[in-house]
Amino acid sequence: MDHDRKPIRSGMGRSTPDRIFVQGFDLVEDVIGTLNLGDMAYLEMTGRLPDSRQSRVFNAILVTLVEHGMTPMAIVSRLVYLGAPESLQAAVAAGLCGMGTTFAGTAEGAARMLHEAWEAPGDQDADTLARRIVADFRARGQSIPGLGHNLHKPQDPRTARLFSIAEQEGHAGRYVELMLAIGAHAQAGLSKPLPINATGAIGALCCELGISWKAARGIAVIGRAVGLVGHLAEEQGNPIAREIWQRTEAEASRQDDPTAGNGRREAP
Repeated sequence: MDHDRKPIRSGMGRSTPDRIFVQGFDLVEDVIGTLNLGDMAYLEMTGRLPDSRQSRVFNAILVTLVEHGMTPMAIVSRLVYLGAPESLQAAVAAGLCGMGTTFAGTAEGAARMLHEAWEAPGDQDADTLARRIVADFRARGQSIPGLGHNLHKPQDPRTARLFSIAEQEGHAGRYVELMLAIGAHAQAGLSKPLPINATGAIGALCCELGISWKAARGIAVIGRAVGLVGHLAEEQGNPIAREIWQRTEAEASRQDDPTAGNGRREAP
């Protein structure tokens, strides 16, 4: 059956025998040697070049989640590389699959929460919105995205720095205000600290820069991919994955060793 077909169009890039175009810019003449990686990522995600203020904020966001030590994502990347050293990209991909609501992936949830709050009908201020958001999440028994950290307490130092840079560059507007208000109301009455974490700050700054909440997790992916490549470069010169594997196997199997003092008892 004949039907109207949507034209297939994309402005991302195209090539001719002697030229390459990216978002309408000549790659050789306008991009290579001119744009840094962060500005290139901003161009790809938004279709426009950042000004100097946007560039500083966006690059600060990108580098925030590059490295955070021997996290599960880094460990799994190293272990996959141990098993398949011919496929570095698979090891990086395996690590990125671990990005979610526990590690590095909550920028999306924070950005969505802030975006939807301000887009909702009604003329409300940040304090009123924050009270409602905190009450709604608690009524559902859910954690508020962008709040809390197992190590960085009473505050996440990355958040303070990101918000400071945003303030300096004129990009600490209503989304940052709302995130701060949510943090304050969520913390009220608790006996333990509940800081705004880095992904909460990143979610707010994505909104400030006009980046869709649906793409916010992608920024964390870009940064963490760089970090995982770094871990694999270190693994090549200072391998530790085999040690992690062998020690884990040995310790996990001790219950099967009668000489370890905790062996399985034989059935009567």
